[in-house]
Amino acid sequence: MKPFRRLALTAVLGAASLLATAGAFAQSIVVASTTSTEQSGLFSYLLPEFKKATGIDVKVVALGTGQAIDMARRGDADVLFVHDKVAEEKFVADGFAARRQEVMYNDFVLIGPKADPVKTKGNDIVAAMKKVAAANAEFISRGDKSGTHAAELRFWKMTDTDANKGTGYKECGCGMGPALNIAASSGGYVLADRGTWLNFKNRADLAVLVEGDKRLFNQYGVMLVSAAKHPQVKTAEGQKFVDWVTGPAGQAAIASYKIGGEQLFFPNAAK
Repeated sequence: MKPFRRLALTAVLGAASLLATAGAFAQSIVVASTTSTEQSGLFSYLLPEFKKATGIDVKVVALGTGQAIDMARRGDADVLFVHDKVAEEKFVADGFAARRQEVMYNDFVLIGPKADPVKTKGNDIVAAMKKVAAANAEFISRGDKSGTHAAELRFWKMTDTDANKGTGYKECGCGMGPALNIAASSGGYVLADRGTWLNFKNRADLAVLVEGDKRLFNQYGVMLVSAAKHPQVKTAEGQKFVDWVTGPAGQAAIASYKIGGEQLFFPNAAK
């Protein structure tokens, strides 16, 4: 092969390689989400199914919901998938997404030592938290502006002890898994989402003590970040993720994710 032909072929192959690389890069999105969706194992289960259906890679950045929303506000994510409805609706109202779609739900549970020294067991989360405060029992708060932390603060406001949560109240500023680890090592109480609890291995002497209160309902929403606010957002790919996770295939995948035969999340996008 003549030198100039070899150079031309090399140039063509190099250009093709660059185009392939650019195409591969385009077929990926960033989803800002909560620690509960990651630490429950849900995304590890869902994302391979999504890639099989669309060819799109998803990088999940798992943070507390407040931090995930801040990330999406900065335009550092293409999709937001979190669980604090009030904050999500404000995100939409402020123009950072055109709409919020409900995806799935589960519930929060109060976790604590099986012996339950302050007698919280039952189905009344507010009464249980009053007892924790009155007894100065150790309570591990996420303290990280997550959806779980926001729910916990709502429950405290429903008590008459909001200003005095007891001397055992501690904020860890951490994710759900680490908060559960702290409670397991210290015998403390902690509010958790059921999905992370079911996937949590280091339970020690902990057990579910309060469940079944309708106030413990935990709804998740998904939003495509607005390209009008952030032109770099991968709108087409991000919309494919939103459509899939709220569509029949994604909803069926969510329903089929179980640990020990127990379903972790319940799809409700169509409701």
